[in-house]
Amino acid sequence: MPKSPRYTEDHAKSGLDTKFPDIETWPNQFPSYEIVIDIPEFTSVCPKTGLPDFGELKIRYMPKKACLELKSLKEYLFTYRNLGIFQENIVNQVLEDVVRAAKPVWAVVEGDFRPRGGIGTKVEARWPRKAVSRF
Repeated sequence: MPKSPRYTEDHAKSGLDTKFPDIETWPNQFPSYEIVIDIPEFTSVCPKTGLPDFGELKIRYMPKKACLELKSLKEYLFTYRNLGIFQENIVNQVLEDVVRAAKPVWAVVEGDFRPRGGIGTKVEARWPRKAVSRF
């Protein structure tokens, strides 16, 4: 008898349909510099177990015409606090939302999640995204 999957498509998509608050921006005044935003106490919830996930997010980007407004970014990140979502999806969702808000020259979001059950996870997503070939 085939074993039923432990993780379903619903688990994989969990949290991605959430309505996140807008990240506000303000007009950039200078060209060609990098901004690094460190979020050392990021929290979310595992969609499978309901257990809390703790980690550090780092957002790096080169602004074009707009910079991220930090108070609205903090309010945006609070949405994840009780949200069931996989760590890989967090990093990619934050990248998509940062790019949508600020339209930077480039952006990188890094997630360094604390070990749970003896396994830690590091995830990095970059924009612009490179084309991916399917094998």
